[in-house]
Parts: sequence; structure tokens; C-alpha cells
Amino acid sequence: MPSSAPDQTPQTGDGSPNASSQASAEASSHAPRTGRIQVPTPSVVRARERGRIAAQNPVVLRTEMLTKTYGTLVAANEVSVEVHAGSFTGFVGPNGAGKTTTLSMISGLLRPTSGRVAVGEVDVWTDGPAAKRLIGTLPDRLRLFDRLTGAQLLYYSGVLQGVAEASLAQRAGELAEAFGLESALGRLVSDYSAGMQKKIALACAMIHAPDVLVLDEPFEAIDPVSASNVTEILEKYVAGGGSVIMSSHSLDLIQRVCDHVAIIVDGSVIAQGTVDEVRDGVSLEERFTRLTGMSDAKKGLEWLHGSSDSE
Repeated sequence: MPSSAPDQTPQTGDGSPNASSQASAEASSHAPRTGRIQVPTPSVVRARERGRIAAQNPVVLRTEMLTKTYGTLVAANEVSVEVHAGSFTGFVGPNGAGKTTTLSMISGLLRPTSGRVAVGEVDVWTDGPAAKRLIGTLPDRLRLFDRLTGAQLLYYSGVLQGVAEASLAQRAGELAEAFGLESALGRLVSDYSAGMQKKIALACAMIHAPDVLVLDEPFEAIDPVSASNVTEILEKYVAGGGSVIMSSHSLDLIQRVCDHVAIIVDGSVIAQGTVDEVRDGVSLEERFTRLTGMSDAKKGLEWLHGSSDSE
């Protein structure tokens, strides 16, 4: 509670506050006068507000009946999703559900059997070069030119995306600082840890300032502190009008930072919308479990909980 005692600020001989008191007064001028500590707005609150705003924005990414088959195997089945400008969309599903297949088709890395993908008005599969200038991609099973240094990889990625050479160094430096990689830029990428490789790859995906980021498990192998940092970077990107669609096995993460979510099972989207719409009053994990039937998979194995005597 704030003190009710009168101000006892020490005075100098001329009646003005001394240096220590000046510093204290200056600090207090920037502090809240309520006596309460200011707490940053939680990610989940920001996400819900962002979702309401994004719903009014134009659609920046659209898939229409997107399908991929391998013989009789249907990896993606008529997937139709819309991503609005300024939104952060999570893609979730069990292992083998078709998340990576769908994201690979969206980013132009895997040709669909049928269907259409468009970024803005650009068709990803009829005008690939134009579409790729609008998309930043972090693919599954990450492969990098790891005999380059971090600085060389960022430069190469920027050149490939048509970034003006005059601005490449500045962009690379700012991205490296944002991801905490400044001291590693002179080292070969092959010497990076798995988490550092993930971060340099994400920096490469962002260097041309794309309209949409398509990220497959961007937080995999990243430590908690770096994950928080990456989340902040992606939230700033979205706040600036960019859009993110990412897959993750962490439903808690998706519920906390995403404003929209799509659940895919057996290649088909079985639920999509804002996070609150999809979770329908329960946690996203509980809703996911109900929709996917994962709770039934937990039955059995009773023998693991019995005595050590085999029967």
C-alpha cells in the first residue's frame, strides 16, 4: 500500500532536491501512481483480442479442397482453410494426421493432387515464384546449408528472395539480435545446436518480410527462454499485419498464443475457427481429446498397473 506519510525529500542548501532524490523523483514519474505493480498483458488475452480484430481483416491465405494422395493413401483430404491478415493460426492433430503434408502444400514444397492454394490473389502452384516472395517457410525435417556461417546463410536467403543488397546487412543484424544469435553469426551452421539451427532457419524465413509465415513445429528443440523470445517476435510480426500458420504438438502453447486453430485428423479438418469457438468452453486439450477420440486410446495396458507377477 502507498504510504500516507508526508513527503520528506531531503533538500540541499538552495532548497532543491539532492542528486539522489532527483533520481528517485525521475524514476517515480514513470511509475504507476496506484501503488500497484504493472503486469504485462498475458499472451492469451492479447490473442483473444487479436482474434476479434483479425476476423474483420481480409483473407490473406486460402486453401480450397486441398488433397494429396499416395496411391490409395489419402494424406490430406479436401482441406479448406482461411487465414486472415494479422492472425496467428495453430494447426494441430495427432501424429500422421496430415499437418506437415498440408503445410508443405501451402508453402509450395509439395504439389497437391488436387485443390488450390492462394496467397492473396496469387496461386501458389501456377505462379510459384511470386507466391514464394509472399511466404516465409520453416519446413519439417529442417535442412540447411550448414557449411555456411550464420551470416552467410542469412545473406544467401535474402538474395534468393530478392532483398536489396543494401538492406541485407541491416536486416540480418537485426534478426540475429532479435533471436540472440549475434555471437554465432561467424560460426558454421553445422556447429549450431538444434535449437540455434531452428532459430537461424526462422530468421531466414523472415528476412524478406513475407506476408505469411508457414511454420512446421517452430518451437521444437528450443529451450523455454528462447521459446518465449520467439513467441514475442512472432507476436510483433502479427501485430504489424503479418500472418502466421504453424503446427505444434503443444496444445497449451496453441491455446495461449494463437487466435485461430484448425484440428486435422486423418487428413481432414474436423474443426476450425477462433480458439474459443473450437475449445467450446473447455480447454483446447480436452476438446482435442474428445474430437480425436484419443481418450479411447488410453484404455488397456492394465497389466502395467497390477502386481509384478506375470500371469
